[in-house]
Amino acid sequence: MEPIRQADAAAFSQGGAAAANSVIDDSGLRVGFERRRGRAAGVNPSGRYEPVTRHVFDDGWNTLEDLPPFKTTVQVERPRTIITRNDSLDISFDRSINPYRGCEHGCVYCFARPTHAYMGMSPGLDFESKLFAKPDAARLLERELSKKGYEPKTIAIGTNTDPYQPIERQWRIMREVLEVLEAHNHPVGIVTKSALVTRDIDILSRMAEKGLAKVALSVTSVDRKLARVMEPRASTPPKRLEAIRTLHEAGIPVSVMIGPVIPALNDQEIERILESAHQAGAREAGYIILRLPLEVAPVFKDWLLRNYPDRYRHVMSLVRSMRDGKDYDAEWGKRMKGAGPYAWQIGRRFEIAAKRLGLNSERLRLRTDLFKAPSGPGEQLMLF
Repeated sequence: MEPIRQADAAAFSQGGAAAANSVIDDSGLRVGFERRRGRAAGVNPSGRYEPVTRHVFDDGWNTLEDLPPFKTTVQVERPRTIITRNDSLDISFDRSINPYRGCEHGCVYCFARPTHAYMGMSPGLDFESKLFAKPDAARLLERELSKKGYEPKTIAIGTNTDPYQPIERQWRIMREVLEVLEAHNHPVGIVTKSALVTRDIDILSRMAEKGLAKVALSVTSVDRKLARVMEPRASTPPKRLEAIRTLHEAGIPVSVMIGPVIPALNDQEIERILESAHQAGAREAGYIILRLPLEVAPVFKDWLLRNYPDRYRHVMSLVRSMRDGKDYDAEWGKRMKGAGPYAWQIGRRFEIAAKRLGLNSERLRLRTDLFKAPSGPGEQLMLF
């Protein structure tokens, strides 16, 4: 097994993951397999805002065997607002909605993991198993849309955590949000890894007829084995491709997102993913290079060492070649696509394949001129 460089060992120690000499021994600081079965993260490091860090170790009394598995729990979150604004120069939207905090899909590379630190929880296993739902989302949205001077622009949903993760089946918050958006002719763009999006075809197809909705399915791999260990509770690749087909046949503009492209792991699949998605009905496509901000880096590295130890050195070497020698570079314009020869090669391959298939020949712009603001609080409603 290749040695972990000093910076990696420090990151592992800080994050509560196994250090270099305990990588082979899973009885060390990692969370046991039986406790984390069905989860991608193998560690549960303390959040960066916590005053202390906690490390699990076997004290010889076999107490670790008595710990319960990580079960999914959901707490209610009551935010004051639901529309999140941003002024980032390298993304195409300025507002978004997140019906949930945390994501049961458990994608090991998810750049949203660090947000769990704001709740005093771990970006590791806590992010996948201790979730927050926002049942007031639809009510808050209607209130914000009714504010004087509100200017409609496409609301992006699914840019942080997935709105169609498994708990949406019970909570149905995303559907309620869509009902509000449809009622007021407000444009929406959705990104998801879940075939559950097809449940809302009735709403989305009506909105699409007016030019108010589009959906992107994130397909990171068509290799079922890789997808299972990397995105354990997301829909399987065939189901995502079938969701693309179903949405397309319903008249809903659909695209494919390869996110993220991980060098030496799934980058060889770029052309195959685009071809499969195009055959299913996708007409636009995009990609994002692997991002490892903050606590994502130690969680991803630990996963890589557990599942693909022979590729660890090569993967991280290529990642750093695109990030100016670092695990991550947050500079706008570089964070999504990376820089350097390898990033350039990925970009050219994507562009050539997309052009050959006719993807991105036209970019759909959703309408904003149909928006009808809700009646504001206290505003007298018309009786006749």
